[in-house]
This record gives sequence, C-alpha cells and structure tokens, in this order.
Amino acid sequence: MAERSQTAPEAGNDMGNDDAIGGNVSKYIVLPAGYCGQPKKGDLIFDACFESGNLGRVEQVSEFEYDLFIRPDTCNPRFRVWFNFTVENVKESQVREIVDVFRVVLRVIFNIVNFSKTKSLYRDGMAPMVKSTSRPKWQRLPPKNVYYYRCPDHRKNYVMSFAFCFDREEDIYQFAYCYPYTYTRFQHYLDSLQKRNLDYFFREQLGQSQQRQLDLLTITSPENLREGAEQKVVFITGRVHPGETPSSFVCQGIIDFLVSQHPIARVLREHLVFKIAPMLNPDGVYLGNYRCSLMGFDLNRHWLDPSPWAHPTLHGVKQLIVQMYNDPKTSLEFYIDIHAHSTMMNGFMYGNIFEDEERFQRQAIFPKLLCQNAEDFSYSSTSFNRDAVKAGTGRRFLGGLLDHTSYCYTLEVSFYSYIIGGTTAAVPYTEEAYMKLGRNVARTFLDYYRLNPLVEKVAIPMPRLRKEKPPPSKHPFLRGPASNYPNGKGDKRRSVNHKDPSNPF
Repeated sequence: MAERSQTAPEAGNDMGNDDAIGGNVSKYIVLPAGYCGQPKKGDLIFDACFESGNLGRVEQVSEFEYDLFIRPDTCNPRFRVWFNFTVENVKESQVREIVDVFRVVLRVIFNIVNFSKTKSLYRDGMAPMVKSTSRPKWQRLPPKNVYYYRCPDHRKNYVMSFAFCFDREEDIYQFAYCYPYTYTRFQHYLDSLQKRNLDYFFREQLGQSQQRQLDLLTITSPENLREGAEQKVVFITGRVHPGETPSSFVCQGIIDFLVSQHPIARVLREHLVFKIAPMLNPDGVYLGNYRCSLMGFDLNRHWLDPSPWAHPTLHGVKQLIVQMYNDPKTSLEFYIDIHAHSTMMNGFMYGNIFEDEERFQRQAIFPKLLCQNAEDFSYSSTSFNRDAVKAGTGRRFLGGLLDHTSYCYTLEVSFYSYIIGGTTAAVPYTEEAYMKLGRNVARTFLDYYRLNPLVEKVAIPMPRLRKEKPPPSKHPFLRGPASNYPNGKGDKRRSVNHKDPSNPF
C-alpha cells in the first residue's frame, strides 16, 4: 500500500484542486507529516475502491482532522455530491472517552470540502449515514455533530464537517451520503423475484449500457399479454441519476407490492400492465457517480434525441415507449420517473403545463389521491411547470409526445426527511419508509381507476407458478430509429375504456 503525496490545493482553484482527483482512494494510509516508517495503529486507512464507492482524495489537517475530497462524476467534473467510503485502523486514543475537568470527548473531524452544490439539506438537519462491521445496519449521525458552512480556508466554498467518535478498534466504518443501493443488490433482488416463477412477473433485457444490462420488468396478469389483447400501461423508471439512491427503494416498494398477494395488487394486475425499468443508469450506479453516466452525460437531459452509442439505455426505453404509443391496442396512461431531491422535504411531484385547462386539471388528480394515501407526500410541494432547462427530461419530452389521455410525472422524494401534516418535526426517512412510499404509489392506482369495489370480491389464493415459457413480449427491444413519431396525437385509434375526465373519482 503506497503512500500518496500530500499536496496543498493550488491557489485560485475553486474546486480545491479537483484536477488531481483521477479516481477513488484505494486503501490509502494517512501517515504523519515527515514520517517514513511503517504505518502504526491510528494511521487511518481510507478506501472507496468498491461498488458505488466515492472518495477522491484525503488530506490530514491535524492529528484528528481530515479534509476529504469527493471524486467528480466520471468524464464530468461538474458534479460532486455523492460520497461513500470506509475508514479503518483506528487506535485507542481515537475511541476512548477522555474525561477531565472539562469532560471532553475526543473525536475525529472529517471535512468534505468540494461539494458542487451550495444548497443542501445539511442546513436543515440532514446527517451522513454510518455503519460498521459489528453494526451492519445504516444509521444517521446525530445532527448536532454535523455542520454545513462557508469555509474561508476553501475559498468560501460550502463545507460539510462532521465529528465522529470511533468506539471499536477492530471495526471498519463506512460513511455515505445516503443509504446506498448498488447495482449488485438490484440484480440479486431481481434474481430472487425471478426464482419465484410467478406467472405475472416477467423480466427481460431491454438493452445494454456501456458495461451493464438494462432490465425491464412487466407485472400483469398473463391474460393481458395475449396476442391482440388491449393494454392499459403504467410505465415507471428510476435511477437515471445514480446518486439518487432513494429512487431504488421507492421503486422496490412498488414492485414488492405489485407482485404480492394483496387483494389490491391482484386487482391492479388484472386491469393494468406495469412496465418498470428500475435502473436507467446502471454504469453510473456501479461507479459511484452522482448524476452522470459512465461517459459523463446527464441522461435526463437527452430524451429529445438519445444516441444508441452515447445514451444506449435511454435510447432503448424511448424506442419502446414510442412503439407502445403507435400501437392502437396499447394505451400508455402514465409515465412516472422516480428521483430524489437534495434540498426539499417530503415526497412530491412535478407535472407539465398544458394549454388545455381541462387536461391540466385532470393531471392534478393522481398527486391529490397520492397525498391522501401517503402521509409523507406533499401536494403543496407538487408543482407543474414548463421550465426550459427541463426540456430534455423524460417528463417534459413525453408530456409533449403523448396524447391527452397520458400523464407524465417526476416523483421526487427527499434525501432526508418528511414532515407530517399538522406538525413541524422532521421525520428522517428510513429504507422502509422509502419503500412504503412506493407501496402507496401502487395503491393509488386503485383509487384513480375506481377499482375499490373489486377488491372485496378478491380472495387471497396461493401464488400461481408459471408452467410454461412466458408469453412473448409485445414490445421487444427495437433496433430501428427512435424518431418514428405518429403524425398526429388526436387521431390514434383507442378501443380501451379510458377514465372519464368529467368524473375522475
């Protein structure tokens, strides 16, 4: 394990000499200045060379203080938010409580000094996550130990400092921006679902990123996939921004509920076809990027003209959606893209603005219903816009492509917490709370389509097993151009019974 040279940031570089950050630290031992011998106990070892890891550089300020530099997204130095690293080789004086007349507890201070965002939930009580080998469950640090401020030592950039007391010498400690959700975890989750051999769950590879596969899930009753069957489709995507890990927990909550034997889930499967692409940016997730793909693209700004070479996952999903839109037997009713928000509380939605006032009002129905079902969802934070900088997003592009029977949303959920109506106290999100929001999103479709009376008629049977090969997908991965748009949006044949816009409830 080689010692890395300790160089001060160059003057005039607002990013804290990010040019020197070319990758993650790998078992990097921080040795005292001028010391050339073998590392001793207490010479901390930092590591981020693991899946979804991110830490680019470490500089020791004093014996118990360290400046930490986030590695920028690959091929894009603009984005520096996500971090995920381990610390080991702590010594007794770093873990022991030192009590004298002032009752001082000795702690190590970590300063993350090169955030690319100035606004942050760290101002509102958010704290980094931590776990260790003997305590493998993620926990948030106490907010009183976290400080977010402009730092004169770093050209008045925003710095997040947190104090931590190591309490077990043999433990390896891991710190992260939010609950990690890795590509490997996602694959294991899908493998476990596939092994259940459910006849209403189908998994296919829609395409390939630069290095990893793009999974597409179809959850519906097999009868809905018969040749010539009419379909009402709900299309859901997640993790287009890889550092927004809450998106994956929400998406898993949706999937878990839809494949369950809950009576509501059974009714939804009988009446709707759910198409879910839970991880649109698998390379970025694996690499520990915050916003970009392996090649440095923010994929959620390239829906207008995705390249099969530079944006292959986006290209594949867009082709599939365009094909479904052109199919007279398919009614693409919803598109929901799941994200996480770094400055706002609660779950909320973004929607589009339309010239047709009636369509605009109908678009507000689903988030209003979701607000009734989920205590952490805020309709007051939900907004509808046509911001020019969002023109390349999935919500904006598909909102302009699809006809008046389709609704496109961005579902946002806070990285930190939610505030229950009538209170002012922030409730920090847990993994389970994120998944609960996903379950509530799925339940809301029952209210939207007014299927509640059917639930009471549904018994709870044992899950059916698939006895033969799944029906062929109606929408295989296309290889042709993605620019075959319909000539008009109002002349599309529809034999599916749509919701009644005059009486949506």
